[in-house]
Amino acid sequence: MSSPVPSSGAKDGTSSRKKNSKKPEYSRFSQQELPAWKPILTPGLVIATFTVIGIVFIPLGLVTLYASEKVVELGYRYDEDCVPQKGRKEAVAYIQSVASNKTCSRILTIQKQMKAPVFVYYQLDNFYQNHRRFVKSRNDHQLRYKSAEGDTTGCDPERVTPADGNNKTQLPIVPCGLIAWSMFNDTYKLSSKNKDLVINKKNIAWSSDKTKKFGSNVYAKNFQAHDLIGGAKLDESIPLSEQEDLIVWMRTAALPTFRKLYGKIEADLEANDEIKLTIQNNYNTYSFGGTKMLVLSTTSWIGGKNDFLGMAYLSVGGIALALAVTFIFLYVIKPRPLGDPSYLSWNRDPSILR
Repeated sequence: MSSPVPSSGAKDGTSSRKKNSKKPEYSRFSQQELPAWKPILTPGLVIATFTVIGIVFIPLGLVTLYASEKVVELGYRYDEDCVPQKGRKEAVAYIQSVASNKTCSRILTIQKQMKAPVFVYYQLDNFYQNHRRFVKSRNDHQLRYKSAEGDTTGCDPERVTPADGNNKTQLPIVPCGLIAWSMFNDTYKLSSKNKDLVINKKNIAWSSDKTKKFGSNVYAKNFQAHDLIGGAKLDESIPLSEQEDLIVWMRTAALPTFRKLYGKIEADLEANDEIKLTIQNNYNTYSFGGTKMLVLSTTSWIGGKNDFLGMAYLSVGGIALALAVTFIFLYVIKPRPLGDPSYLSWNRDPSILR
């Protein structure tokens, strides 16, 4: 007799069950059998870790604070002082008037020696450059390529020139958008000992912005060309990649109080020197309750003046050392054997198991 041969249907059923099965194939990964390392936080390891953190962070914090203290800053808020007494109640009308004299002169005294280069910043407060509508009101493609000059997508409300009786054709604005339109336009002139201090405005923008975000063959067109004037005007004969004031302004700030680089003074300013500051107070911060400040500052290896970083290092290092000392006292005064089962809750209170 011939032995029974399994039918093809049985084979197909077995194979179909394997295909339909949701059980994963065996692997060391799926069965969680891969080698692993689980550190055991022994008292010695914890104390040593906190001690090392404290030893590293505290000196680093002291060095950082020292570097920050070496930075010399001189700030002058001028938004109120540079408005005549009669015009302070109507500051918005004063700043918007073409006829009003907006030139303001003050004498500043240098408290400590400021070695070159001395950076000149303007600081604005209560200006929300991070507002969603403000940030989106630009067209990066237009800023980069000459062929995209007519592309004003996303630039509302500063897209095209308004149509009027003389010019019925609406022309695209280059650069378009609220960010460029609201560009800062106060100007500063400084002099000392009857000599002008030259403010160098070259290389104040990021080189990556100049080469990758702004085109060398893109020029301003129809900018600030109608009644709704925002901020500074642009030279139509200079490509956008060389107009560094615009590039600095269009790198929007994340916080409502921010500084932007205006220029650099390539000369030392000695202690007790008197600096004559002449300001052209043009920028309208009065309509939204903002403030304006001129800041002269040196730098160190950590950049500008920043005490927060040093204080953060000192705080973390101090807390780590305090915890290390506390754990040492606890370990010496009341030692606890590692892995002692008597500390388990069901051993301390047998009624839990009932």
